[in-house]
Amino acid sequence: MSVDVLNPEITGKVLPRANPLSKLFAAVLITVVVMLSVDWVSAGVVLVSELLLLPLLGISVRRLLFRTWPFVVAAIVAAYGTALLADKTGRVLFELGPVLFTEDSVNAGLAIGLRGLAIALPGLFLLASTDPTDLADALAQWLKAPHRFVLGALAGMRLVGLLFDEWRTLGLARHARGVAHEGNPAARFGNFLGQAFGLMVQAIRRATRLAVAMEARGFGAGPRTWARESTFSRIDVVVVLVGTLIAALAVTAAVAAGTWNFILG
Repeated sequence: MSVDVLNPEITGKVLPRANPLSKLFAAVLITVVVMLSVDWVSAGVVLVSELLLLPLLGISVRRLLFRTWPFVVAAIVAAYGTALLADKTGRVLFELGPVLFTEDSVNAGLAIGLRGLAIALPGLFLLASTDPTDLADALAQWLKAPHRFVLGALAGMRLVGLLFDEWRTLGLARHARGVAHEGNPAARFGNFLGQAFGLMVQAIRRATRLAVAMEARGFGAGPRTWARESTFSRIDVVVVLVGTLIAALAVTAAVAAGTWNFILG
């Protein structure tokens, strides 16, 4: 069973049937293209393309927003902050006292906000459509990755789903003690930090126990055999081609619009 981050009903869809390495390659290619330029056109093209691919996961935009709202909020805050602090060049669009937005500052804000979302979604797609064991098998069989890295990645992905359960449990426990969702915003933020610290402690303890158990069972000792082979199919060719097409389309659109802003240039 795959890591259920976005939708529990993704079994049988296109992306879950693709090899993890092909999805990883496509995600890395798209992410690298977005990171190479700080402009809203390339990031916007990538983001729209990713949203159009949602049917391959069997999820709707509404469900995606419900599951990924922290990323959306962070992108909005980053876009607003960038637009507020960026150089005030170009045509003035809005001015109210010390708040001033110009055409160039808004474009910079859009670039940062869209860029953050465009970078986050490929990773979420990969996580939501990939069985951790399949990813570990592909890394070890095809990339010959070290066993400690492979087992660490497998354990980490297996524990992601448990972290969500741990967060809910900690929230219920704090609510039962009367320390959650009470007080002014500062107190609530302090409660949030306390719950986050508790989750971090739980994660470290669980990871330590898992590492000791895996070491005791001889994981990584001696040559390995495989219960199932990691294979590629036509779906993987399509996934790589779609990732390449999105990356090329983003670069072409940004260059044609004159917004391509190479970060190393």
